[in-house]
Amino acid sequence: MMIRIRSRDGLERVSIDNPIATVAQLKSEIESQLRVPIHAQIISTNQNLLLAKNPNDWTRFSDMSDPNTRISALNIAHGSIIYLAYEGERTVAGPAFNPSGSFGKKMTMDDLIAKQMRVTRQENPHCELVSFDRDAANAFQHYVNESLAFAVKRAGFMYGTVSEEGKVEVDFIYEPPQLGTEESLVLLRDPDEEKFVEAIALGLGMRRVGFIFTQTISQDKKDYTMSNAEVLQAVELHAEGDLKEWVTAVVKLEVNEDGGADVHFEAFQMSDMCVRLFKEGWFEREVQEEIDPKLSRMKKDVVVGGKDTRDVDNDFFLVVVKIFDHQLKNHVHIVLCFGLVVNLAPVPVLWILVISGPLTTTFPIENRKSPVTMNALKSHLDRAKSLPFVKRISDFHLLLLLARFLDVNSDVPALAGCVQAQASIPEGYQLLIESMAAAS
Repeated sequence: MMIRIRSRDGLERVSIDNPIATVAQLKSEIESQLRVPIHAQIISTNQNLLLAKNPNDWTRFSDMSDPNTRISALNIAHGSIIYLAYEGERTVAGPAFNPSGSFGKKMTMDDLIAKQMRVTRQENPHCELVSFDRDAANAFQHYVNESLAFAVKRAGFMYGTVSEEGKVEVDFIYEPPQLGTEESLVLLRDPDEEKFVEAIALGLGMRRVGFIFTQTISQDKKDYTMSNAEVLQAVELHAEGDLKEWVTAVVKLEVNEDGGADVHFEAFQMSDMCVRLFKEGWFEREVQEEIDPKLSRMKKDVVVGGKDTRDVDNDFFLVVVKIFDHQLKNHVHIVLCFGLVVNLAPVPVLWILVISGPLTTTFPIENRKSPVTMNALKSHLDRAKSLPFVKRISDFHLLLLLARFLDVNSDVPALAGCVQAQASIPEGYQLLIESMAAAS
């Protein structure tokens, strides 16, 4: 069987012939195939091992410390992923490559540039942390889970604020027109609609801060964090966003220990090198089916691990965004299970903290299966009659509907500004909105 090993060097594979192998035998195969000495290995089924600050913290991960334990008893089977930490250095086997600049061969200018274009891991993100508004996160994942069943891909642009310390807070998610399938996602962007979105964000004192997309159920069986097509789309939007704290969030469905399904949010930044390679035109823009999806192909050789290659492991381009709980002052693990936050554990992990912000997300969301009409506005206002009017319209998706009938340069930012300040809505705007609802 094949066991996948994730370490600081990326994702590798180890083959084991014995179906009842023990932890000791697995470590022996890791030493033989990956050249990591047994005495230096710390292995665990817990991915938080890779986030440990120093070797002293590794001792907390003891689930695979007994060498006589059968790996099957730890639910490790063909295709499973375990996590490896070790001290020291080693040479990592890379993809096949064609050497350039060999003895006796004249080097071209491209060869010289490639020698300087070294792809290495970026240890620290520019984003200190990312947090989600609870309603916004829940509305996005609930639709993908309940209506799409994670069978097709879905995406949105995240809007919020960035603090001076690099902390990103996501307050709402705009879902542009799009066409998602099991394997691909095409954004059918509407420039006019995006002008309305930007005007609303301006009034709310917010800006576009990232991109969020889902992976389908079939992708859970693949041995990559992001596919090459996903990396290409994510880095293109990162480069367009022109924000060093830009965050890319991935939402996926995973089977838990009890056989149930949990919705997981993971957050990353595309590395500075990834953005540079994209801006300078190094990426092959047409993703070919024969290329392993865990590899991104360059138009020219780059240096990875001391070797020239055109195929780069996607993990080299991903920088994990750390999570911090504003209330507990600690790292947290958030799992959204069918629309509910079901687990809060004080351990450092990769998921996204959700918090409640000033906006609600109860109004129908744009560009989904059913178009949003004025009937929805009337129903929404009727349901919230007991609330102050500013509370009744404190929903980005409602504001987006109203923006189509207001001046994008003055009225839209002004109305959104009232929502941000939770100030009284001017009588003229209130009468206009109520008349629009009544006319439906």
